[in-house]
Formats: sequence, structure tokens, C-alpha cells
Amino acid sequence: MEPSHSQFALLRQRRFAPFFWTQFLGAFNDNLFKFALTVMVTYQLHLAWLPAELAGLVIGALFILPFVLFSATGGQIADRLDKRTLMRALKTLEAAIMALAAWGFLAAHVPLLLGCVFLMGLQSTLFGPVKYAYLPQHLDQHELTGGNGLVESGTFVAILLGNVAGGLLIALPQHGAALVALGCVALALAGRLTAQALPASPASDPGLRMNWNPFTETWRNLRLAHAQLAVFRSLLGISWMWFFGAVFLSQFPAFAQGVLRGDEQVASLLLVVFSVGIGAGSLLCERLSRHQVEIGLVPCGAIGMSVFAIDLFFAVRALPPATPALQGVGAFLAQPAHWRVLADLALLALSAGLYSVPMYALIQMRAQPTHRARIIAANNILNALFMIVSSVLVGLMLQAGLDIPQVFLAVALLNAVVASYIFLLVPEYLLRFASWIATHLAYRFRVHGRDRIPATGAALLACNHVSYVDALLIAAASPRPIRFIMDHRIFATPLLGWLFRLAKAIPIAPQKDDPAAYERAFQAACRALDEGELVGIFPEGAITRDGRLQPFKGGVMKILRTHPVPVIPLALHNLWGSSFSRIDGKGLMSRPLRRGLFNRVELVVGEPLAAEALASPEGLRERIEELLAA
Repeated sequence: MEPSHSQFALLRQRRFAPFFWTQFLGAFNDNLFKFALTVMVTYQLHLAWLPAELAGLVIGALFILPFVLFSATGGQIADRLDKRTLMRALKTLEAAIMALAAWGFLAAHVPLLLGCVFLMGLQSTLFGPVKYAYLPQHLDQHELTGGNGLVESGTFVAILLGNVAGGLLIALPQHGAALVALGCVALALAGRLTAQALPASPASDPGLRMNWNPFTETWRNLRLAHAQLAVFRSLLGISWMWFFGAVFLSQFPAFAQGVLRGDEQVASLLLVVFSVGIGAGSLLCERLSRHQVEIGLVPCGAIGMSVFAIDLFFAVRALPPATPALQGVGAFLAQPAHWRVLADLALLALSAGLYSVPMYALIQMRAQPTHRARIIAANNILNALFMIVSSVLVGLMLQAGLDIPQVFLAVALLNAVVASYIFLLVPEYLLRFASWIATHLAYRFRVHGRDRIPATGAALLACNHVSYVDALLIAAASPRPIRFIMDHRIFATPLLGWLFRLAKAIPIAPQKDDPAAYERAFQAACRALDEGELVGIFPEGAITRDGRLQPFKGGVMKILRTHPVPVIPLALHNLWGSSFSRIDGKGLMSRPLRRGLFNRVELVVGEPLAAEALASPEGLRERIEELLAA
């Protein structure tokens, strides 16, 4: 059975709650500080050397520059030291930086405040690898998506609160700067207090020899990440999300002022809507993924990011002529056309939450534990590079004469191109997307014994064959990709054939029809097992035509003779008679006889069987019959 507890239960547990509040308060503080400074420069100081339209870009670039320079060092430190000790030290550093920034606000000393932005970026650079390496050390696989969802939603709620507080406090006459200074110091001290309650988190590689050269270590980290292509390409996907999000976050003050003609409170409202959307999407991942790492949500999120960003452009173009005077929140919300703008912002942010959380969980689950923090450091390096490129590209587009809505449109179209490229490079995302649709929209799908599918190592998965979508349903239950041995004729089906080719399914033909293709299939399956992969096989050799379990072929035994790996018996229930389950005389799918879409389908995963215990295909068939009877 799947876990039934809510992700919010983690907030009552010491292994998670102190960490959650430590990182929450840090994100709150970062954004209160940065947004207050941005608003002060944009609306109050009018500096000739720092124009209002570039203030957000400059502050953002200064904050992320340390991620490029020092992430590699931060990853090594996080792998080498106890994470509790390191987080406490970093929160102490934050308090010292905020004390310096407080003086900068009181004196309106912008160069000093920009220096503090860089120092806070350095503190965040060192904290990032600890943050994401901590979770898989204290949460099990079924809690990773929920835990990451809470962290991501909490982070963006903290961004929301920090930006709202920063914008509101700095706008107060006479005492605004003093209140911002007090708030920054108070939040830093509160974060240091919560860090005191963190549980011990032993070093993953205490004997690691430090390389203090950030450039050679950065290159080594990127090569380390590239060794696991699915992980590396997920890093690229996350970095693209930060590129996409940075475009919107950096432009909200100027977008509110110059396009929507809103005051500081309207700029804060845009950030509220965006942050709530990200938080809602992040929390929704756990429910939609059914307590597992479900990367099938990533394409869904990518589609939403482009669709709603494109509609945002048209929503802005449909607005009535702008008023000369800046509007407050009340006047802004009184215009119905502005609600479409807010809805697009909320939905594209929600989509970004669906896009990012499964990728973070995938990286944490598949990265080698002793190198996990350094892989996260590589992620931070890529994130920083993508955000710097984002800042430069947006600056160039604005200098070239594009307005902010046109910049949003360009990024939305670019997102569609980049996402398509990533999904073609990593077809597992598309296969899991199709599996997610099948298990959430086509059928009501439940899995019993999911934990029996091994998270690591080679194994052979054997299941009864009931329909054309059996492989999609089994893939949805697995924590990692499965190389399915499938009838070569299914590859001629236009959509499914293309999808299974992308997923590196192994085509097989009957031995009597094509002996060479038959042998090639088993050679490919054995190579996959040699590489530690999961191989899926349907021992009946074809889809059942009467709903009963057919005699098993000898393929399983042929594989086990040379590769005695564990065999995981699987049984699909209630699928016969549903859509995709019958074949007419021409070999095409026909309409269901009894059950249509949305019927309840179950997959039962049996206990692993040792290869030595299987003397013949009949023994495996008997075990699957028992699972079907149960």
C-alpha cells in the first residue's frame, strides 16, 4: 500500500521541522533585504549611476555571482563536514552580515548595501548544497517529493513575505529604513536559534581532500554530475527554470511601475501572487505524485509555464490605456482586466512548482550519497550561470527596444523550445508523463507493494500482459526507468511506438519469424542487466485475448541462465475489458466490451524471487496466478 500520511506531518518531526524553519527564515531575510534595497533604489533614491530599470538586475546579479565562484567549494565543505555544524556556522555569518547591512540602510549607503548583497549571496552559496543534501539523509524515498514540496513552497512563501515586508517597510515615511534594518537582524538571529535544534547530520565523505581552486573544482563537479546523464540533464532543467523565473522576478518592480502603472504595493502584489503560485504547485506535487518521485509532472509544468506566460503577454496588450498617476492596490484590483494578468502569473508560477520539485527529488534520489552535496553544488553553479545569462539577455532585449511584456513573450516561446529539447534528450520524462496521464486521467490506479521494486541494482520484472498500456502503468509504479521487452509490432503504432522507442524499449519478434531479431532482443536485455538496469518482460509473449493468464514462453529462463538476477513478479488487476485491452482480427485496438476509461486498475508487486528458485517458467506463472487470485 502507498503511504497515507500527509507531508505536513514532517513539520512536527525534529528531523525536518528545525531545518524547514532555518531555511525558511533565511529565505525570508534574503528577500526582505534585497527587495527593500530594490524598492529604495527604484522609487526613493533616483541614482544616476544605477537607473531604476536596471536596479533589480544589478542586485540579482550581485547576489548570484558567488554561486558561480564558490559553489564548488561549498559542495566540498558540505560533503566533508557535519551538516548541523555547518548550518549553525552559516547562520552566525548571516547575523554578522545583516548587522553590517543595518548600518547601510540607516546611512542610505548603497555601495555598502550592494556589498552586503554579495556577502549574502556567498552565505547562500555555502548553504545551498547543505540544504538539498540534508533532505535525503533524513527522509526516505517516499517522503522526498513531499519534503521537497514543503521546502520549495516554504521558500517561496518566505520570498513572498520577505518581498511584501521589504516593500511595505521601506515605503514607510521617516522610519522605513530603520525598520528594515531591525527586521533583517531579527530574522538572522531567529534563524540561528532554530538551527540550534537541528539533529546531527554526519558528513557523507569526512575524508574528502579539499580542492580550494574554485575553477578546477567547478569543472570537476560538472564532470561528476555529467557522469549520470539523467541527473545532469535534470540539473540543466532546473537551471532553465531559474532562468525563466529570474526574468519575471527581476522585472516585477519595473513591470508594475512602467507597464501596469502601479505603486510599490502593486509590485508587492505581483510577488505575492507569483510566490503563492509556486508554493501551491510545489505542495500539489506530493498529492499528484502519490508519495513517490514522479517526474511525469515535469512536462505538465513546462507546458503550463509557456501557455500562461504567452497569455500574460496578450492579457497586458488587452489592458485599457495606462493612467498618468501610479495606482494603489485598490484601484488596480478594481479593473477586471488586471485579474487576468494576476491569474496568468499565478498559473505560470504553479506550473513552475510542478516543474521543479520532481527534478530536485530525482537528483537527490539518484545522486551518489558521498557526492550528493557536490552534485547540488554543480546545480547551483549552473543555476547561477543561467540566471546571469538571464539578466544579461533581458538587459540586451530591453536595450534593443523590447518592452517588458515582449520580453515575457520571448522567454515563454524559448521555454517551449528548451523544454522540448530536454524531454527529447531525456525520454524518461515523456514516458513518465504518459504514465502519469494513464494512471491519473485514464484509470484510477493503485499499487500494492511498490517498495518491492528495487531502487538500485539489476532485476527482471515479469507481469501478465493485458493491454497496450501495461508498460505505462508498470513504469508509473517504478522509482526508476524500466527497459521493456516488447512485441516489435507495437512500435508501428504511431504514438505509442514513438514513445517506446524514445524510452529505449527492446523490440522482439517471435523466434520462428525472425531468429536474428529474437536474439538481438535478449542480447540487449542482458546488456541492460549488466549495467544495473531494470528489465521488464511479459512472459506470455502477447496480449491475452480472453483475459486469462496464458502459458509462459521461455524468455525469462533464457535470461536467467546467464544473468541470475532477482525476478519481481507483477500482476495487473481489472484491466481486461477496459480501453486498449482487446485486439480485433486485424490486430488493432478496439472499443472495450465492459469497462471504459476511469475504471479502477491495480498493480500488485510480489516478493522478489531468487533466480535459483525458478526451475521453469511454470514456477513464475504460478506465482503471478497467486497474485492475480489475491
